[in-house]
Amino acid sequence: MKQVWLITGAARGIGAHVAHAALQAGHRVVASGRDLARLRDAWPQAAGNPDIALLELDVTSAAQAEAAVQAAIERFGRVDVLVNNAGYGMLGNFEEIDAAEVERQFHTNVFGVMHMMRAVLPAMRRQRAGHIFNISSVGGALGFGGASVYCASKYAVEGLSASVAPEIAGFGIQLTVVEPGFFRTDFLDTSSVRYGEATIDDYAAAGTVQETYDAYNHRQAGDPARLGAALVRIAAMPAPPRQFLAGSDAIAMVTGALRARLDEIGAFAALSASTDGVFDKPYVDQGGRQPV
Repeated sequence: MKQVWLITGAARGIGAHVAHAALQAGHRVVASGRDLARLRDAWPQAAGNPDIALLELDVTSAAQAEAAVQAAIERFGRVDVLVNNAGYGMLGNFEEIDAAEVERQFHTNVFGVMHMMRAVLPAMRRQRAGHIFNISSVGGALGFGGASVYCASKYAVEGLSASVAPEIAGFGIQLTVVEPGFFRTDFLDTSSVRYGEATIDDYAAAGTVQETYDAYNHRQAGDPARLGAALVRIAAMPAPPRQFLAGSDAIAMVTGALRARLDEIGAFAALSASTDGVFDKPYVDQGGRQPV
């Protein structure tokens, strides 16, 4: 079945590779990005190609998100797959990052995802079909020193995805949160990543965050073209995963973190259970949901 894919941040990196994979599989693609001129440079083959449309889109604008979904529907009749890929990394020690930079990180990485989901879900509900990919990070499953703000934004995407998925499942809409490890993209280039501008001597004594991450730039193991192909395969599955780890490094890191957490839960299980109270009648609300 020929699908219509709407992909944010499709001028380069993972977004561009997902778009290429979808096109190679015979699907139609709406490739979006903040800079239309950059999109056109990245997609010269779009001219005269009926299966691809280029769209200027800043995901931090709810109005632009709504307009993007409407434009995709007007061009191709529907949206089958949304890939929330647009985002960037705000790196640095937490104390060294200005509050305004923290807000900017969340406006793009979190609120941008929310804007796109709000915009596309009514159309997918009408279709009683659709698939949303929220591109998170291995940093959304475990924290990294020097990336606290970025990881916090991806943890938010993880929580949003895990909670919305059961809400929309009854309408035939799938949601997969993707947790890539380290992939060879421009993520760590100065054109993409940002670093906190303040310097605190106590942290600097151990070396700067930028020096640490610069050592990984374009030396990552992950192949974004193979990730794009994997997402096309997942979109065709009748029962796709709700969480997808991308890369053997992601598998190793998350597996280790989960084992450590299980060990810690076991070590403090008695203390945890000691906080239970005794009720005559367990509380259940009118909807049958247990309290959190």
